[in-house]
Amino acid sequence: MPLAIAIAGPGGPEVLKAVDLPATEPGPGQARIRQSISGVNFVDIYVRSGLYPLQPGHNVLGFEGAGIIEALGADVGDLKVGDRVAYIGHPIGSYAEVRTLPVSRLVKLPDGVSERVAGSTMLRGLTAQMVLQKTYPVKADEWVLVHAGAGGLGQLVTRLAKGIGAKVIATVGSEAKAGIAYEAGADAVLLHTSGDWVEETRRIADGRGAHLAVDGIGGTMLSQTLAAVRPFGMVASLGQVAGPIPPIKIEELTAPRVIGLSRPSVLAYANDPELYRQGAMALMAALQAGLVNPIGAEYELKDAARAHADLEAGRTTASVILTM
Repeated sequence: MPLAIAIAGPGGPEVLKAVDLPATEPGPGQARIRQSISGVNFVDIYVRSGLYPLQPGHNVLGFEGAGIIEALGADVGDLKVGDRVAYIGHPIGSYAEVRTLPVSRLVKLPDGVSERVAGSTMLRGLTAQMVLQKTYPVKADEWVLVHAGAGGLGQLVTRLAKGIGAKVIATVGSEAKAGIAYEAGADAVLLHTSGDWVEETRRIADGRGAHLAVDGIGGTMLSQTLAAVRPFGMVASLGQVAGPIPPIKIEELTAPRVIGLSRPSVLAYANDPELYRQGAMALMAALQAGLVNPIGAEYELKDAARAHADLEAGRTTASVILTM
């Protein structure tokens, strides 16, 4: 019987348990996929820990994956058995060898894009597109500040921003990770543990600060990030791996700062059919054109708890995957 990784309730990595998950026959508008890969993302940790609630009836984690269609229901358009596909979004459940999904969620993979790459890029790739094109449409020569520049999302934001012609300041947590951020294309890399990174960001970015800041760290970092953005710029708060974010007073965003603060959600973005279609097509085209999304760590499906522990502890860089 196919294997899956489920939780009975919130907690640490130890609550992740291997279970048998019977394969289900796809109904109208559905496809059953034999998966080869699942991405592991911080949003999975938020669900596992209880920060984000589980959907009723769904206790298998994971929002993105890729594989091959092995069965189809009726009314599935031009999809066929044997097609390679990837996806992101609800319903949760990509930590599984086999799963059944609505075909509206599936993205057919073009030639030259592997399941391995697509299945580890959908969530972060669409997140990067969302913040660079929807949250704040970045233009050539504008400055983007991205935290955790050596991480999977940080590297994709950097590469896609550089493709637009923007300039990127990345922050990292250690000197050892600086080279990774530079390799991704960052124009400058700063330690966010240093006491002067905000001032340095403003100095480098024309003495005024970044046009867009992408903060997936959270905690007390967000209030510092606000100070690194120029007037009429934007801060995109994407997560809180450093812990809960203290309340932000509206006065902190008004004159003389006059900046915007957004809390965009890639899952909400992917739930919009047109945005999902456009974003997925653009991402596949970028991957075909050579967009690099390195995989920093891979684990067998049964070792999902170790993957969570390593990601949570900051022992990984780039994308983290589970293989089937």
